[in-house]
Amino acid sequence: MLLVLVIAVGAAWLAAPHVQRLDGGVTMQTLKPGKGPSPTGSDIALINYKGMLSNGKVFDQGQQVPMPVTGVVPGFSTALQAMQAGGSYRVHIPADKGYGSEEKRNQSGEVVIPANSDLTFDVDLLEFRSQQEIMQMMQQQQLQQQLQGGAGGAPGGAPPGAGQ
Repeated sequence: MLLVLVIAVGAAWLAAPHVQRLDGGVTMQTLKPGKGPSPTGSDIALINYKGMLSNGKVFDQGQQVPMPVTGVVPGFSTALQAMQAGGSYRVHIPADKGYGSEEKRNQSGEVVIPANSDLTFDVDLLEFRSQQEIMQMMQQQQLQQQLQGGAGGAPGGAPPGAGQ
């Protein structure tokens, strides 16, 4: 009987999402595991995300958004570097690893993230590439457009797929 109970508890533990404690008090719950290596600080991640305040209010969301791993708040960068492609995660970022004492406003001036807010993000890491790979892809695309008589993109433009 005890063995059955131990096996049942073990199976339940394996099936439950696990919370990982990362640097700076950031926590990351794996909802669906990914595979392979994790992005580094020099990579660009392609993600789906939804950002929420502690009361559950959504302040931002996006689909297939290219994000430089180090071009985000420190807590989000820490979490991205612990994810794997194909995985889904819930990330909790304490205020001091988010925007801290700075409040964030939308274009109409409304405060969407009050100062000292803890943040929660649901994130799907679709894939990631190095900045060098992205630049090579952009150069190849521009060359192809020039060879086909197209105008080509502006230097330093957004990576392919940005803004979709």
